[in-house]
Amino acid sequence: MPGDDRHAEQLGDVLRSRRLDRFVGRAAEIEMFRIALEARDPPFSVLYLHGPGGVGKSCLIDVLATEAERTGAHVVSLNGRELPASSDAVLDALGARLEVPDDEEPITSRAGRIVLLVDSYEYLAPLDDWLRNRLMPRLPRTALTVIAGRVAPDAGWRADAAWRDLFRVVSVRNLSSGESREYLRRCGIPESARDRLVGLAHGHPLGLSLLVDAAGGDLSVDPTPPDLVGALLRRFLDVVPDRGQRRALEVCALARVTNEALLRDALQLDDAHDLFAWLRDLSFVEAGADGLFPHELARDVLDVDLRWRDPDEYSHTFRRVRAHIHRALLSARGHAQQRAIYDEKFVFRNLPGVMAPVDWSAWGERYPEPARPADRSAVLDLVSRAEGTDSADIAAHWLDRQGDGFVVLREPDGTLRGFLALLDLTAAAESDRAADPGAQAAWKRATSSGAVRAGEIVTQTRFVIDAHTYQAPSPTLNATPVVTLQRYLRMPSLAYDFLTLADPDRWDEYFGLADLPRVAGGDFTVGNRRYGLFCHDFRAVPVEALLELWTERALTQDAGPAAGPSP
Repeated sequence: MPGDDRHAEQLGDVLRSRRLDRFVGRAAEIEMFRIALEARDPPFSVLYLHGPGGVGKSCLIDVLATEAERTGAHVVSLNGRELPASSDAVLDALGARLEVPDDEEPITSRAGRIVLLVDSYEYLAPLDDWLRNRLMPRLPRTALTVIAGRVAPDAGWRADAAWRDLFRVVSVRNLSSGESREYLRRCGIPESARDRLVGLAHGHPLGLSLLVDAAGGDLSVDPTPPDLVGALLRRFLDVVPDRGQRRALEVCALARVTNEALLRDALQLDDAHDLFAWLRDLSFVEAGADGLFPHELARDVLDVDLRWRDPDEYSHTFRRVRAHIHRALLSARGHAQQRAIYDEKFVFRNLPGVMAPVDWSAWGERYPEPARPADRSAVLDLVSRAEGTDSADIAAHWLDRQGDGFVVLREPDGTLRGFLALLDLTAAAESDRAADPGAQAAWKRATSSGAVRAGEIVTQTRFVIDAHTYQAPSPTLNATPVVTLQRYLRMPSLAYDFLTLADPDRWDEYFGLADLPRVAGGDFTVGNRRYGLFCHDFRAVPVEALLELWTERALTQDAGPAAGPSP
């Protein structure tokens, strides 16, 4: 009946079919997988595919999924890009498709042999030991697992004699000349143009895809450019005929992920459906659980090129993208709000100044959470190892008095990766502030021009410690602006916020640009280490104005640090 599409083909099936129509090569990998599928007792349990970004691992995973489905296997696909790197997240994802008991009992399926496909494994690398030693052994003997990632497998797979015979590794390489020509033929490229395009791409699948996208224009590209992807993307942008499409690309390059709502808002459109569909069809744009995102090889080139072409339009779009994300941030709570803060900070990644000390490789991977009483010994051990016993005594003092201000980041196995301590100095007793040189120095600055007004709050981020890097770029340092911005938003009476960091000279320019200048005369020592205080006056520049200030300084590339607030 009209409108009844219960039995209609799904869009995902159409997309997969089109990808498979263009798929070439990888015959050895596919045959290896088929043999294992057809065997009653498979010759291996895990097939590990690794290769650089854009080499075609995800397309190969799609082909293997189709092969497995043809045999009636129960195919379960996971994408590391879409999952937090935690054992609970993986078990929840598996539990949606398989029988996963709460204890260590076997994982089973009622729908045939289990074939588990894990793409973008580099995002799940922190779980490697757990996957190998705890999860995989729970699968049936006949189960097959395919892992695809950018780096070679950890040595632990080969070091374990029990795994050695059940583990196969394939390095995914570029396509041969013949395979490249066949791909171009399937894409409808005339034979007369294929040799030149094969020479340009050197068998790189993403390069071939980009050349196909650009083939509608004059491909007058140097045959041996030093940056093939950059050259191809710039050439592709030259032949994009529509201004709206150019602006849609700009949004997609800026945002961590792009959905129709963001595209509609950023471009001030009534309907962005067609532009969203156009983006989705581009070879270098991928689809995830919460929207579209450019391939990592393409994003930075797009962003820089579009900013160079039209700085004024770029600035306008930047502000609208940030504003859309910020509105979502204000209405969200908890984990969703943290994700939105990560998204808002992400748009600054290629601009100078205010976003410099960031570990982008770990951006958004770990989420801070309140410390538990059971974390006490681990927190104090981190402080003792990083800063010494005197600092650990101060941390213990604040844990006893303001333990709810301690926030931790965890490794996938639950151990502490790092922590932050957020103090409310106005709620602290004078004796507590006096017991900590850092709190005493911050309070002295806050009250240097008179008493803190009734109802005002003075806060201090007193400790920032990552287990691996201390205060160098890390997941813990990444989480610091997330935690502090959440605090800013829920404290309308916040007067001053202080940040305490060791070896403060190295932070002067960065925090000057961020309008948290170093407090003159505020340095203090604990043990043998010197610390500095960085302060923002919210009475002079409220939080919303501060975010606008960051935006303006980043877009105008204002390299001059701000002067400290006057008393």
